[in-house]
Amino acid sequence: MADIEIQNPDVTIEDNTEQVPAPAPSPSKGPKSGFWWGTGRRKSSVARVRIKPGSGKTIVNKKNLDEYFKRDQDRKSVLAPLKAVKCENLFDIFINVKGGGTTGQSGAALLGVARALRNYDISYVPALRDSGHLTRDPRMVERKKPGRAGARKRFQFSKR
Repeated sequence: MADIEIQNPDVTIEDNTEQVPAPAPSPSKGPKSGFWWGTGRRKSSVARVRIKPGSGKTIVNKKNLDEYFKRDQDRKSVLAPLKAVKCENLFDIFINVKGGGTTGQSGAALLGVARALRNYDISYVPALRDSGHLTRDPRMVERKKPGRAGARKRFQFSKR
């Protein structure tokens, strides 16, 4: 091997290449199907989430995220776990959700995405845990009691 001599050590070469987003980190072992699964629940909604490294598209019940969730708040909550681990455009997400309303469905999808990311790479857990995305929201609708109009509402009281 020939030795290379540096003629002028004060001259530095600048690299003017664009910064390309880093590819998704490769986990130690992957499933045979190529997808990592996560299940999320919120109120009466259940979301089954599959993720795989990709371009960043999000499909909910065979529709784009913007078509399915009309409210900006719901769209942001679904993508919040990706933002927490700083990999917004590195995964393709496929969500099947049923039951409940739009807020419950977006909350279920949030938990499902967070659990799928945890299954993908265990090093994401501290960031997901600190932002509260791995905790299931236990609040449910209170049941209706007998002799009342609802869970707590009473019928109008008449003194005479």
